Amino acid sequence: MNTDTQRGFTLVELMIAVLIALFLIGGLLTLVQAMKSTSLNQNGLSQLQESERMAVTLMTDVIQSAGYFPLPLINTAASSFPVSAPFTTAGQTLFGSGNITDAAPGNSITVRYQTNGTASAAPDNVINCLGNTSGVAATFVNTFSVDLPTGTLQCTLVVNGLASAPVQLISGVNSLQIYYGVQTNTAVGTNSIDAYLDAATVTAGNYWSNVKSVKIKLTFVNPLFGQAGQTTAGQFITFTRIVDVMNKTGVTT
Repeated sequence: MNTDTQRGFTLVELMIAVLIALFLIGGLLTLVQAMKSTSLNQNGLSQLQESERMAVTLMTDVIQSAGYFPLPLINTAASSFPVSAPFTTAGQTLFGSGNITDAAPGNSITVRYQTNGTASAAPDNVINCLGNTSGVAATFVNTFSVDLPTGTLQCTLVVNGLASAPVQLISGVNSLQIYYGVQTNTAVGTNSIDAYLDAATVTAGNYWSNVKSVKIKLTFVNPLFGQAGQTTAGQFITFTRIVDVMNKTGVTT
């Protein structure tokens, strides 16, 4: 019997085969790890974009509604919104706290408006900062702020004088800064903004009744910060949006 046809692999051949297999497995593991890292980064960025969109949408809907009240032929701003802390004058519907130098969590903003109720003869479907409507006529007082320990944008809602506990809305938020577009020179009849001021300056100048827009600056934690291969990614990402206050902006002709 010919023994040459039954000869197995030599030790050198086996070592070469093992070395090639290890090389291929190492490349495969590297590829899998890279794909996993890319997927995590994409998911993080998608979540960041969704959080930014939701936060800005919620705040925009509330701020744009500032000062709304039903039946304007019967009611007035002064009668609909009497003096009630933190609002110091009748008809005032915006109030803020903080200044430009505040560190995280930054500033807060309080907005009030009314709803006719969804069960009324003329439902207006006005929502509050939690995205809810009221079945009956109500005054909504919404306060946005950031809770730094949990890193969330939160809202405290007061309905007809009854306050609820703060509700966490959006995660991954580091700070909130608010600037108010104000017409400081009331002698000019253009009804236009001539300065953006922080809340402390607006209060000092008694400009709350002259606020015509609100600039929101929301700072989120960057999900790419500290990730492998992301050496240029900063720790935070800031989104800015300017929101017009209902019936307050524009040039008077």
